[in-house]
Amino acid sequence: MDDSAAAPPGYKRTEVGVIPEDWGMWLLGSFVSITSGASPSLFRFSANGTPYFKVEQLGNAEKYLGSGDTPYLFELGPTVSGESVVFAKRGAAIALNKVRILRQASFMDTNLMALTPQAGLECEYLYYALTQIGLWRFADTTSIPQINNKHIKPLAFPLPSVPEQRAIAKALSDVDELLGALEALIAKKRAIKQAAMQQLLTGRTRLPGFSGEWEVKRVLELGDVVTGGTPRTDVSEYWGDTYPWVTPTDISGGRDMFSSERWLTQAGLDAVRELPPNTVLVTCIASIGKNAILKTSGACNQQINAVVPNETSDAVFLYYLFEASKQYLLANAGVTATSIISKAAFSKLMLRVPLLDERTAIATVLADMDAEVAALERRRDKTRAIKQGMMQQLLTGRVRLVEPEVAG
Repeated sequence: MDDSAAAPPGYKRTEVGVIPEDWGMWLLGSFVSITSGASPSLFRFSANGTPYFKVEQLGNAEKYLGSGDTPYLFELGPTVSGESVVFAKRGAAIALNKVRILRQASFMDTNLMALTPQAGLECEYLYYALTQIGLWRFADTTSIPQINNKHIKPLAFPLPSVPEQRAIAKALSDVDELLGALEALIAKKRAIKQAAMQQLLTGRTRLPGFSGEWEVKRVLELGDVVTGGTPRTDVSEYWGDTYPWVTPTDISGGRDMFSSERWLTQAGLDAVRELPPNTVLVTCIASIGKNAILKTSGACNQQINAVVPNETSDAVFLYYLFEASKQYLLANAGVTATSIISKAAFSKLMLRVPLLDERTAIATVLADMDAEVAALERRRDKTRAIKQGMMQQLLTGRVRLVEPEVAG
């Protein structure tokens, strides 16, 4: 629906865009009571009291906040009733657009504000509408961004009938439940994979068809160990968009790497040590033990020890072996101002490994588990995108879930 064109039949143009004719356009302050939080000095700490929320707790849940989402409990103080929508009203947290619903009567600190819906406005509908609107757009742009009553009370707010509010909230809540189930399943699959790594990569559990003693090998026996380097940053000819130049910040949890924040030209790659595809990267300074497989030709900086697998090794197995050996790597780091494992120390680390066929089989099992998690993550991300599209359609009335009300 083109908001710049004339409103189509059954719709009207308002200050917030085109909405259905049977929706009302109200000031939000007409349908909510506004409560700001107070300093904890006004409260008395208790082991079994009323929950007290700070800005940091707004990220602990998808929609509802309850006593299990905060470590703070108090006996006395001014409360906000349950079924109120709460959000950050001061500071950088405003831009995060964290909106939640209180499950029960609660206390809030001075950086939070709560809106308690009155008759004619459903709490879950208000939650989704505020999430979509983005209150950060209305905050004062002072040195410390703030949202006050003056922003809330005159805020133009499109309002369908209560039955339609409930229908919209129910549809979006169903998608939230699906997202919650997917997140729980992803967490479960990750935990299963972690347990499998601990069993398979220590030989406590053997795959069918494999037996015999494992060997103890130094890292240098599994591949060529290379410490990365940094081309001169003042030579522009070294920097371009052809070959990834990986630093520890580029390694963020995924196994396979095809890109990086900064890239090298052929000249830049020639200035450092070129790494072939399927090189295993292991961070060796500060954030020790993060690892990934570089899937294309490239290079890394000196905060990474790279292992180019030899003919007796498998890159995927080595990745999982290092992933399961993070504590061992940390235990062998040098004790200085910044933890570090030198190339020499890293090369001499001793690891127990099976014969090549079993290594490949273990790597296949773990890679299949990773692929299952990745598929679930893609489904979750797609569901999030679908939900965002649903919010755009439902909260503007472009898609209706109930029959429009007709004036009698």
